[in-house]
Amino acid sequence: MHILGVGTATPSARYTKAECLVAFEKSAWFARLDGRAHLVARTVLQRDNGIEARRLSVEALDEVFAIDPDTLSARFLKHAPLLAVQAGERALTRAGLQASQVDAVVVSTCTGYLCPGLSGYVVEGLGLRSDVQAFDLVGQGCAAALPNLMLGKALLATAECEHVLSICVEVSSAAMYLDNDPGVLISACLFGDGAGAAVLARQAGPGGRRIEWKDSTSLVDPGQRSALMFEQRDGMLRNTLT
Repeated sequence: MHILGVGTATPSARYTKAECLVAFEKSAWFARLDGRAHLVARTVLQRDNGIEARRLSVEALDEVFAIDPDTLSARFLKHAPLLAVQAGERALTRAGLQASQVDAVVVSTCTGYLCPGLSGYVVEGLGLRSDVQAFDLVGQGCAAALPNLMLGKALLATAECEHVLSICVEVSSAAMYLDNDPGVLISACLFGDGAGAAVLARQAGPGGRRIEWKDSTSLVDPGQRSALMFEQRDGMLRNTLT
C-alpha cells in the first residue's frame, strides 16, 4: 500500500492557552467547580506543555461553555463533515487524483454520532461516485488512524479498489464535559478540533511520490480499556483519563 497524498483541516478560530484560561475564569462553570479544579486548569493552561494554542469550532470561547446534548450534537453535525471534506479535498489535490478515482472511503471519529454516518456526508461533499464503498469506524479513539489504514490496505488487496480515501476527524468541542475530576479537566483544556486524510493506493504515484506502508500488527488489551475512554453521562460524552 502506498500513500499518495495527505491533507489536514482545522477550524479557522485559534485560541491560545491564556485566552482559554480567561474564558474559563469568566464562565459560570468556574464558580461551580472546586479549588482543586481551578488549580488543575491553571496548571495545564499556564505551564509549558508543548501546546501553544488550539483550533475550536466556535466563533467565541464562551460558546464552549454551553454544554448540553442538543448544542453539542448540532456542533458535531455542522463541523465534522466540513472538516472531513476539507481534509479529503487537500489529500486528493496533493495526490493528483480526481474524486471519481476514489473507489472506497473510510471515515473514523469518536467525538460524535451520526446515522447514516459521516462517510455519506464525505461522499456528498467531495462528489465521490455513487457506487463508492463507504465505511464508518466509530469509537476507536486515539488509535483510530491505525485500524482505518489497516482496513484501507485490506480493501486495496481486493480487485475492486485501486484508491482508498482514509479520513479521521474529531470535533472535541462537541464532546465537552466539565466536572471536578482532574482527567475530565485536562481533556477539556487540551483537545482541539481537526481532521486528517490520506489517499491510499495499490501502486506508487507518479513523479516519484512514494510512501509505502509495508506492514502492521495489532494488539487488543481489553484490560486497559478504562485507562482512556469516553463514557456516557447526562446524555453527553465524558472523557476519562487515568
